[in-house]
Amino acid sequence: MRSQEQGQGQGQGQGQGQGQGQGPDPGAALAGLKVLELAHVIAGPMAGTLLADLGADVVHVEPPGTGDTHRGMGPKKDSVALWWKVAARNKRSVTLDLRSARGREVAMELVGWADVVITNLRYRTLREWGLDWDSLHARFPRLVYCQVSGFGANTTLRDAPGFGKVGEARSGVVHVTGFPDTPPVHTGFSHGDSVTALMAAFAISAVLHRRDTDPEFDGEWIDLALFESLYRLLEWQVIVHDQLGTIPERAGNRLAVAPAAVINTYQSSDGTWITVTSATLRSVQNIAALLGLARDDYSTLEDQLARRDLLDEKLRTWIGAHSAEQCMEAMARAEVVASPIFSVADIMADPTYAEREDVVTVDDDELGPVRMQAVVPRLAEHPGSIWRAGPSLGADNDLVYGQWLSMDPERIAALREEGVI
Repeated sequence: MRSQEQGQGQGQGQGQGQGQGQGPDPGAALAGLKVLELAHVIAGPMAGTLLADLGADVVHVEPPGTGDTHRGMGPKKDSVALWWKVAARNKRSVTLDLRSARGREVAMELVGWADVVITNLRYRTLREWGLDWDSLHARFPRLVYCQVSGFGANTTLRDAPGFGKVGEARSGVVHVTGFPDTPPVHTGFSHGDSVTALMAAFAISAVLHRRDTDPEFDGEWIDLALFESLYRLLEWQVIVHDQLGTIPERAGNRLAVAPAAVINTYQSSDGTWITVTSATLRSVQNIAALLGLARDDYSTLEDQLARRDLLDEKLRTWIGAHSAEQCMEAMARAEVVASPIFSVADIMADPTYAEREDVVTVDDDELGPVRMQAVVPRLAEHPGSIWRAGPSLGADNDLVYGQWLSMDPERIAALREEGVI
């Protein structure tokens, strides 16, 4: 078992002193897993990044010359896109023209190398190119195939374009996000794509367990629509509508379906926004006592719900009369669960983030040392690591084609001359 000191040292050193062109830690949980990404932008590639963080060897296929459109997204420093450095970290980049017959021949060799294929190309395109589930399963029966699309591969909309924000809108999440008298609100990041990527990584891990324990394993097709993962996480919305005939509506930060009587945000006298939350009867009673109210008046859920508005009003007044530091100290003493609402600057300065080593430094060949999120989840015995930031386009052509697929130099040179790679 790793000692605490060893675990901390590994976390501090993620990415430091590990040059571009090395590879995943052979002791990581998914070391040896081979993943091929025929995917672009967010949902599919983020699933691959999550696997790569835990040691999988992930080959990201991009069009020659232009590359993944994600390369140009978001803020830039000195013309270098910053988001890409995190989104594509720990991956191999190869260029390949999938629109050409020669390119698709090479793609088949890559599929033969892989344990897992992740794709978010259109269903119709995959069929035309022979890269759909049926075609690949026939040739590679133990392949794990994860397909992300806007509306699912078995629907009449399977060939329609899909984006994460549309998935969020269809999931029910946006309908209940925001305040009653304001328009619905999307969260401030690629929520639908990111949660779909998490679900994809989870599903791939589950199937790999099946593959490794079932001698009769005959491959698997993971078919994910961009709305489904968020839809699944709103676990109360369908049963509430089914059994009560109601439609949960926007309730601001108090939530449409809240676990207890107090959940909201409040502004302190010095302008800091603070979230206060409760999930048990005792936690609500602690808030009541902090405000000078009788605990016994809040001993049942019915009592708490009946006095919810009173609690909210008094808590807002109390926090508004105190600084954020005073509020947090008093609430900690009273065992009231609360937190300032963090900006990224707060995150970078926070001692708990530092103790968790959740911000790490990675050496990048264009920007030098850059800081980014550490590997999550944190594993004690077989942790992941960050061995490179997002690579340059085609950085691993020679490694993947020459060494992993055993192509001779003449063939690689010919493919380059023809613009296939």
